[in-house]
Parts: sequence; C-alpha cells; structure tokens
Amino acid sequence: MKMAHLLASIIDRGLCDPAALQTVPGHLSVASVHYRAQEVTPGGLFVAVKGFAADGHDFAAQAVARGAAVVIGERPVQVDVPVVQVSDSRKALAVLAAEYFGHPSRRMTVVGITGTNGKTTTSYLIEAIAKAAGFSVGVIGTINYRYAGQTFDNPVTTPESLDLQRILSEMHAAGVTHVVMEISSHALALHRVYGCHIDVAVFTNLSQDHLDFHVDMADYWACKRMLFDEYLPAVESQLTMRAVVNGDDPKGQALAEGLDLPHLTTGWHDQHPIRVIHARFDLNGIHTRIQTPFGEIAVNSALAGRHNLENILNAVGVGIALKIEPVTIKMGIESLEMVPGRLERIPDPANRRFVFVDYAHTPDALVKALQTLSDLAQGRIIC
Repeated sequence: MKMAHLLASIIDRGLCDPAALQTVPGHLSVASVHYRAQEVTPGGLFVAVKGFAADGHDFAAQAVARGAAVVIGERPVQVDVPVVQVSDSRKALAVLAAEYFGHPSRRMTVVGITGTNGKTTTSYLIEAIAKAAGFSVGVIGTINYRYAGQTFDNPVTTPESLDLQRILSEMHAAGVTHVVMEISSHALALHRVYGCHIDVAVFTNLSQDHLDFHVDMADYWACKRMLFDEYLPAVESQLTMRAVVNGDDPKGQALAEGLDLPHLTTGWHDQHPIRVIHARFDLNGIHTRIQTPFGEIAVNSALAGRHNLENILNAVGVGIALKIEPVTIKMGIESLEMVPGRLERIPDPANRRFVFVDYAHTPDALVKALQTLSDLAQGRIIC
C-alpha cells in the first residue's frame, strides 16, 4: 500500500500536518504496519507508541535496523528514514490499521458492549441469538476470540488497535457477518477501537473497577461514555436502533436520558421497552416472561441469578436492534447452557450438590454472585 495513501488517512483525521506528505517519497510503499519494534519486517511502517512500561520512540532505531521504511511518532527521533510527527500515536495507529486492513468493521455488523460487569455473559447471549438467526458470528472478548469454528487466546479484553483490525479482517475473510465485541474502559481510553465502525452499543452497568488505571470513578465513567458520545454518532448504520442501555442502573438512566440516537432501555420498570413481566429463579436457571416492542417472550434460561436476567434483557435488546424475530431470540437464549467462569455450574455425578465457578473480580460482581446463591440455596454455601 502506498505510504501517501496511509498518510492521507491520518491527515483527514487531523492527526498530522498535511505538509507531512512532502517528507515521504511519493513512490514509497508500505509492506506492513507495526507498533512493536521487535516485530518489524523490511519495508514496514513503525508507529512509536508510548506505553506504561516502555516508550516506543526509544526503539525507533531498532525498528529501522530491522527494515522499517517510515517511522510515525509524537516527537522527533534520530533515524535515517522519513519521520512523520503526529499529535496522538495511539489514534494514528488505529486509523492506519483500519486503513491498511481495508476497514473490515464497515463490512460487517458490529455490536460493542461496555460496562463494569456482564460484558462477557452478554456477549455469549448475543452470539447465541445471532447464530439462531442464521448469522455467521465472530466474538472478541475476555475469555477468547472466536469465529468460524476456531478459538484463539486473547490476553486482553479488547486487543490493541492493530491486532483488532487484523482479527476483524480475518473474520471478514472467513465469512463472518456479525461481530460481538467486549469493549473495556482501557480500550476506550487508549483508542484501541478508534476508527471502528460500531453499529450497536450496549451499556450493562457501572460500579467500582480499574481504579489502578483511572484517576477516579468520574474518569472511569467518562471513558465508558465515549462509546456512546463519540463512537456511535461518528458513523452511519443501516440499523435504526443504535444502543441498548440498562435503564435500571443509575448511570445507565443518565446515559439514556442524554442519548440523541435511537435506543432501547431495559429493566424491571414499566417505562422500559424491554422489561421483566415475571421472573422465577432457582439453581437450575431463570424462568421469565419479557415484554418487548414486538410482543412477549417466555424464556427458560440455564443461567442463574437476577444479574443474569439483566444480561438477558440487554441481549434481547440487541436482538431487537438486529431485527431478529422474538421467537428466534428465545431460541438463542435457551440454547446457551453456560458461560465459562460466570456462575458456571459444574456437574456433580452424584447429583447431590450444586457447584458453581465464578470469575467475580469486582466488589459488585462478588456480591451479586454470593447473593444469588444465598437466595437460591437451601443448605450451606461453601466458598
């Protein structure tokens, strides 16, 4: 790909001076894009990103020694190849990655899920609903990323922008039509999904988490809002309904009240288009009736607990946004037997006890898991 073409993409986003085009020979082509100097191959473009443990600018010479043809960074570096200065290396990397891989997110329907708890379970539920509708689905999340019968380890919830665009490109090449992606606050703050075309965004809830990364809860909340305030309005979609919000969460209520795009709220109260009519919980799952804009759905889910009913409501909302029939939404939800590490029931051959494994890593998630089991158990609970 011509370097001038890639440069034009970041100039269009206002990330560098148009004069930068004059610093790079017009005939120069880029064979690959990198942000790790040790992975650079001859003819590659190296984007120097300042990380938490190391600064990519300090490795520019190593990248050039490995064959980098151009270096992009936020400050000048002394190397013998053209250097293009940008205002934000992370945003530049995201835009360059999307351009290099041909904007794969524009050629699929992308659902992005953010919130403190429930992202993974909600992603599994949406995946099941979309598969029941006959879609080819790819998922990027905390447990793994998977598509077309293949599963890959995922070291972080939302990959770095270059890795994310590569994965999206591979999904599209494999015939994926719908992508379900967990989007962490880290990913939003570090612009990993910058340049992604997101059709529908989901907000699950907000409680204390990641305060080792965010300055305070206000900063954490501001990052979560970016998905709805910046990313959704930035793109056009063929879908009418663009967001699904847990309206019973205080932050979700505030978010919904300020959203200009068409959206659905979910919860237990009458004002929500998607709401619980009746629910019964036991250790075998959830038995519920849910009101939707297109009629009532009766669901028997193998998932346990009130918090998982909230996840089901959000998944129903996405199903409606994707124009999936209520009967198919029901089929998808009921086809999901468990989510790994999310109140995952472990079979007991003797059938004498219930054993659950849960990933709960935040105070709120732990309280909900223990409260669920406390409400349902008839005997002792051993942790």
